[in-house]
Amino acid sequence: MEHPISEFKTKRGLDRLLAACRNTWDGFAWAWRSEAAFRQEIVVIAIATVVALVLPVSGFQKLVLVGVLAIVLVVELINSAIEAIVDRISLERHPLSKVAKDMGSAAVFLTLLLAVATWAVVLYNRFY
Repeated sequence: MEHPISEFKTKRGLDRLLAACRNTWDGFAWAWRSEAAFRQEIVVIAIATVVALVLPVSGFQKLVLVGVLAIVLVVELINSAIEAIVDRISLERHPLSKVAKDMGSAAVFLTLLLAVATWAVVLYNRFY
């Protein structure tokens, strides 16, 4: 039995890489245009990244401080994708649509808590 193949999976080599880069850029651009939370997080994360890089902590600690911020953005993008999929399926209110969106939001919240806790531990260990 032959499985259908998406037209998006037919590219190979450099064409595939270039298409992936365009798709990535489109994803970032869409999130920037459409998601206020993403824009707010980008601003905070840009500032926090500069702060992390100038803090008198080890290179590994800088990596952890910036890395946990990147995780927040990753989960925010996944949450936005979930919301887009739910809205694509139907704009009607449905209990399962609410569950999907609420769980995505909860995932973002947990990563924000992880980021705050990580920064608190690193800063506490450095300055106290």
